[in-house]
Amino acid sequence: MNARSDLLAMSLIAFKLLITPPWASGQQAPSPSQAVGQRAGYALGPGDTLYIQVQNVDELSNPTAVFRIDLNGYVDVPRVGPVYASGLTTERLEALLADRFRKYLQNPVVSVRVDEFHSKPISVLGAVGTPGVHNLQGDKTLLAAISEAGGLTKDAGGTINITRSKDEGPIPLPTAVPDASGQFSVAQVSVRDVINATNPRENIMVRPNDVITVPAGEVVYVIGAVNKAGGFTLSDHQDLSVLEALSLAGGLDKVASAGKSKVLRKSPGSINRTEMPVDLKKILAGKASDVPLYPDDILFVPTSGGKNASIKILQALLTAGTGIAIYSTR
Repeated sequence: MNARSDLLAMSLIAFKLLITPPWASGQQAPSPSQAVGQRAGYALGPGDTLYIQVQNVDELSNPTAVFRIDLNGYVDVPRVGPVYASGLTTERLEALLADRFRKYLQNPVVSVRVDEFHSKPISVLGAVGTPGVHNLQGDKTLLAAISEAGGLTKDAGGTINITRSKDEGPIPLPTAVPDASGQFSVAQVSVRDVINATNPRENIMVRPNDVITVPAGEVVYVIGAVNKAGGFTLSDHQDLSVLEALSLAGGLDKVASAGKSKVLRKSPGSINRTEMPVDLKKILAGKASDVPLYPDDILFVPTSGGKNASIKILQALLTAGTGIAIYSTR
């Protein structure tokens, strides 16, 4: 064979190496969903299986050996033992393993790839017990995802917002619309409807990388001479009147001056509040109409024979802004 033929043969071999995929040598080709998951930013989770290779480490030289992340989020790696991988990207896990292998190697070269995806990384934010990124196992409904994030807190509002990448398809809800960028589908559901199963279709299945946000609810406050002073969260489409708020606050205490009560309401565009006299004594006796309350209103009930009312109101406002108890009305 002449030199020209040798050069042609070598060129063909090099070209074949360039175009031949790595799974042609025996590894299984990744599915489309797996290929998508190899993109940067995927958060590893329990059940995911990984290819882990480290140069010059015999136990990690087999390119087809897989390692599973256990239910606690750990992957057991030869020589270095259990390593917490849940929530990490493959790049961050590579860096962590390289640091662990410096005990054995001067310049560790580590490669981590995902073999199979079994977790659903989703973000659950806002008024839930443990907000953050959660890796869900298997198929989960919206309510199950919120439950695994610690459930709703007492100050949760009446709506749940859902944001989904267009790569995962549109959200199957009548309220779903594309966002301004066109890259996401956004929708809103009622907390009450989901929890009470009023509309079971709203308890949709979550998809990987969904962002679920539960905003804190709007609050009305009842303070002063009542049995359970505090803030009361409004559910969706819920209005409260003065009598309803008083009932939630456990009613008047023995020293209440019901006829001198006030509603303190923020003025539009201002941090100041205006005072609106409310005669609870007449309302309770049916001699005056009940009064509607708006979000962030403060119903203040003074004590009878108390000191200067303006001082009490100031103290009440300070109390409302510094750790007053919040109760749910659901």
